[in-house]
Amino acid sequence: VQLQASGGGSVQPGGSLRLSCEASGFTLDDYTIGWFHQAPGKEREAVSCISASGGSTYYADSVKGRFTISRDNAKNTVYLQMNSLKPEDTAVYYCGAMSYRGRYEYWGQGTLVTVSS
Repeated sequence: VQLQASGGGSVQPGGSLRLSCEASGFTLDDYTIGWFHQAPGKEREAVSCISASGGSTYYADSVKGRFTISRDNAKNTVYLQMNSLKPEDTAVYYCGAMSYRGRYEYWGQGTLVTVSS
């Protein structure tokens, strides 16, 4: 049972990346999925999340209008499309699966995003 976060890399400011969060060993259908990031020396912060049905989404103010979260339950995967990336988006990005209990039950291992010229 695990989440696999992938898609990170190095891009220039203004560039784009798409992160993926794929589940194995369990079905994502019943979980709200959240993306978080953690920059060096800082606490982990919520970036975006999507409800189990996909009908509700949340975005941190810092990413509104630039990031889009989506899910493909048939592929057991949640995506985070990141456009117009800024140096301050540089961080390790983690995905987590929150159950009906309201707590995150599973976490991905993190994928590094570096935005630099």
